[in-house]
Amino acid sequence: MRYFLEISYNGSTFHGWQFQPNAITVQETIENALKTLLKEEIKIVGAGRTDTGVHAKHMFAHFDYNKKFELSQLRINLNSFLNNQIYIKDIYRVSDEAHARFSATSREYEYYISLVKDVFSYETSHYIQQDLNIKKMNQAISIIKDYEDFEAFSKSKTDVKTYLCNIISCSLVENENILIFRIKANRFLRNMVRAIVGTLLEVGLEKISPAEVHNIIKSKDRSKAGPSMPANALFLTKIEYPSNIKL
Repeated sequence: MRYFLEISYNGSTFHGWQFQPNAITVQETIENALKTLLKEEIKIVGAGRTDTGVHAKHMFAHFDYNKKFELSQLRINLNSFLNNQIYIKDIYRVSDEAHARFSATSREYEYYISLVKDVFSYETSHYIQQDLNIKKMNQAISIIKDYEDFEAFSKSKTDVKTYLCNIISCSLVENENILIFRIKANRFLRNMVRAIVGTLLEVGLEKISPAEVHNIIKSKDRSKAGPSMPANALFLTKIEYPSNIKL
């Protein structure tokens, strides 16, 4: 039988989601907890990967287990066992064909840019001291939404078969002294969001014009785009699935 875990975590102390030898990851931490509680080796499959330092407000993973157990009690026990950086929001049964990664229909990320020096948010946002031209950044966003091939924003030497992504929505939201870049798509490439933000900030700082974003994307050359922004300000905020996936 297959189960979905709905998870949130603070990525500050983890070397990303996916298991790595000689490094503490979110996947390994949850697997070890499940093994202890269910008395069996449990492997979980995540909806995707998050890099070192990236956070998730809304992450999913699935695991298979054929013995009977109380779902609500396992959730309580997991949250008691895990440290404060990981929270299991829910556990529920899904069809055996459901897959945390391949069944997802969309994912959404947010990147937090602080416009003032804030001692309370610096750990989860990126501070920009200079003034930003928000109008030009929005012009660049409109250009990005017109494209599907984002090789220019992808980490080099990845094993993906295609660089095509369908961007469903993309926007900048100003919330007092925080600028939130929000992007939703059917899939994302490695480092894509942080590279897009780095490029948008170059536009906002007027180092490049919005029109130059056309050339960057068409070049398919990562070196033409802006820098990869720090991971600490990036959040995976939402993953969507078909409504009938839950039993």
